[in-house]
Amino acid sequence: MAAGAVQGAHGEPVVRWGVLATGGIAARFTADVRELPDAEIVAVASRSEAAAREFAERFQIPRAYGSWAGLFADAEVDVVYVATPHSAHRAAAGAALAAGKPVLCEKAFTLDARQAGELVELARERGLFLMEAMWMYCDPVVRRLVELVRDGAIGDVRTVQADFGLEGPFDPYHRLRDPALGGGALLDLGVYPVSFAHLLLGEPDRVQADALLSPEGVDLNTGILLGWDSGATALLSCSLTAGTPRTATVTGTKGRIEVPAGFFAPERFTLHRAGAEPEEFTAAGVAGGPRVLHGLQHEAAEAMRCLRAGETQSPLVPLEGTLAVMRTLDAVRDRVGVHYPTDRDPADRPAGFRP
Repeated sequence: MAAGAVQGAHGEPVVRWGVLATGGIAARFTADVRELPDAEIVAVASRSEAAAREFAERFQIPRAYGSWAGLFADAEVDVVYVATPHSAHRAAAGAALAAGKPVLCEKAFTLDARQAGELVELARERGLFLMEAMWMYCDPVVRRLVELVRDGAIGDVRTVQADFGLEGPFDPYHRLRDPALGGGALLDLGVYPVSFAHLLLGEPDRVQADALLSPEGVDLNTGILLGWDSGATALLSCSLTAGTPRTATVTGTKGRIEVPAGFFAPERFTLHRAGAEPEEFTAAGVAGGPRVLHGLQHEAAEAMRCLRAGETQSPLVPLEGTLAVMRTLDAVRDRVGVHYPTDRDPADRPAGFRP
């Protein structure tokens, strides 16, 4: 890693970040990374120079670029965080990798599995670090939950239930209603429940789904049923028309785990087992400590750890896992009839696609 010579508070080389885009998630990520002792945001880029300058002034970032290329050419940027709408992830992350920059890319990783595979292939060809910014996978509370499940605390997992819905309504001209921008509930919200199920059970063997579509052809309210040959199932939903609880439950043969609102970045969860009192696990009581601000610092810290160790992918958010999630999202879209302009004809889909 070509990290700067400056040493952080923990004696590690400071990792210098470049932020691509200036929207809400970029702001939250920047605020969180500023809390890390061994990280620095040194540059920001947008297709609008005015937006980049405003963002830089807001967060005291030294350099602002009115083009992606300016950020990628900055020799002091060690890693690029891609925070554009997901319709631009393939182009933005691909250009960063082509310029030799490691990348942490927001989710949904791309519009489809084909684009995701292209990014993974490019990163592997260049020997560069690439990671999906699935902050849920890096969250200490979620990691503790997964550890308990894998240690058999609730026996064999039989069902996973999770939901993420916003009450809306969203204007017809909003990006969430635009197929060209990857609109719909699935890629913005459904990626969380789907990724949660994948985290616990891996890629499903069967995918079923139903959805209410908008006049533009994007999904507004979607129900998903995933099935595994083990007999496990996942009941998932996402919505742009209903404010759902945003909770999750994992039930096994010997107990269950209930995660309250905000299951993708929980402050706590409760373990229930027959014959025992409910056991609560909190952020303050797990490795990693309480969450700072928005909780995005955990994914940044993991990316930085990988870069310092010379790793090209994270074991917490492996690239094969990202590709599997994208295949499932593709299958859901196929079931409900949501199509984007970038979709290929079915005859041209790669062999790995499972309709």
